[in-house]
Amino acid sequence: MRYHPSEKKMVTKQMITELPNSVQKWLLNSGIIGKEVIRSVFLQQDLQIKMKPGQDVWYNANAKQYFTIEPPAFKWTLNLRINSFISLAGRDILENGKGAMSIKLFSIIPLVDAKDNSKINQATLQRYLAEIVWFPSAAINPYIKWEPIDGNSAKATMSYGGTMGSGTFYFSKNGDFVKFGALRYKDVKENSEPILWTVTAIKTEERNGIRIPVELKADWKLENGNWTWLKLKIKEINYDT
Repeated sequence: MRYHPSEKKMVTKQMITELPNSVQKWLLNSGIIGKEVIRSVFLQQDLQIKMKPGQDVWYNANAKQYFTIEPPAFKWTLNLRINSFISLAGRDILENGKGAMSIKLFSIIPLVDAKDNSKINQATLQRYLAEIVWFPSAAINPYIKWEPIDGNSAKATMSYGGTMGSGTFYFSKNGDFVKFGALRYKDVKENSEPILWTVTAIKTEERNGIRIPVELKADWKLENGNWTWLKLKIKEINYDT
């Protein structure tokens, strides 16, 4: 019995019986069973970012992100200060299965403006898929299909608005989220190919009665090895507010 998005109800064990065992274990461990299906999420993040491989210094940033679950969408806004004189503002959006990304110097001068592109659509949708670990009840929505891999991992494929993307979730033996991995586009150049992108949990805690990863890192697998470009901490998270 899968959840129908028009319904507003509590998450029950019956709703997850068709999911792979590893996903069921994660959802049971998360504490979402017996709670109302999450419909929206607002969170604030403290970030450390590297803009390019080989960079030694981490830039500090903060971000705000708002999600809806039906329809699946998000808006993420970033403020990053490179030094006392230079700052960047960034924005990522997923809406109707379409992605958009912009970066502006001093919040005014456009540096990046990418949209209406199948590669960024897929990459943004895969980002949403990875981030359902912050609102686990999204896993029961019909736009996500699950396939078992083994007792501690499962492949998820998300389809919405004509865009499709997939990735693999890895869980610990007790059901905590460990890692998400996907072949994802790092940029939208014409000759670019998807490469391995991973999001790894560093620390997991209970927030608002739900067990979620609150510290994570993100890596790209480049030809000369892994590049950790992002470290993230959840500063605040609220559901259905």
